[in-house]
Amino acid sequence: MTILEFNDVSRTFTQTGIPVPVLQNVNFSVAQNEFAAVMGPSGSGKSTLLNLAAGLLVPDSGEIYICGECLSAMNDDKRTVFRRRNLGIIFQDYNLIPTLTAEENIVLPVLLDGLRPDTAYLNELLERFGLNPRRKHYPHELSGGERQRVAIARALIIRPKLILADEPTGSLDILTGKKFCELLDVIHKTSGTSILLVSHDPVVSAHADSVSILAGGGIRTRFRSDGNPADISEHYISSIK
Repeated sequence: MTILEFNDVSRTFTQTGIPVPVLQNVNFSVAQNEFAAVMGPSGSGKSTLLNLAAGLLVPDSGEIYICGECLSAMNDDKRTVFRRRNLGIIFQDYNLIPTLTAEENIVLPVLLDGLRPDTAYLNELLERFGLNPRRKHYPHELSGGERQRVAIARALIIRPKLILADEPTGSLDILTGKKFCELLDVIHKTSGTSILLVSHDPVVSAHADSVSILAGGGIRTRFRSDGNPADISEHYISSIK
């Protein structure tokens, strides 16, 4: 089963009155239970691709399907509700609400949907990510790694069908970044949730099942990951030459 599908998706931005094509006729998919990574140079459109998958942007042409539903055909309100109920998003800068505690940030997507949080599942997430002692702390009282773990727990609280992660280790040191990747591995293997991650880092991408190289407005190549960052770097360099 395909969780995410891009069919001939294009997106152009306008800068000082000049159209700048970013993605052109992109065809791309993520299967159920797949951990997919997309790599590309700065400005290649990685974040645009992820924001399109999240419904935060709409394509100029083409269609995007998630779990068989056409995301690009929905209006803003429907996309917002669909995103809140089906997608877990992990941002590079965490996007935590500074006036809410760690626990309150985690359950926010559930509350916004007018539902009551599953207390047992919340406690399970806090325990799994070592956040139980920090559950009443505010973001400014947490380390970078703790804030990232809060962001992951927030993404998981709705039991999403797809997790989208945008350069998730970009603000972390090497050790914390490594721990984050290990957490993604655990999430993928234990929950079966599909993951789409965009990154420029071959060490991060090595944790994925597949790696796609985005350059020149489209997917240049896609290959199975063998878990070796050196091999992924070689594929990457040869693809963008």
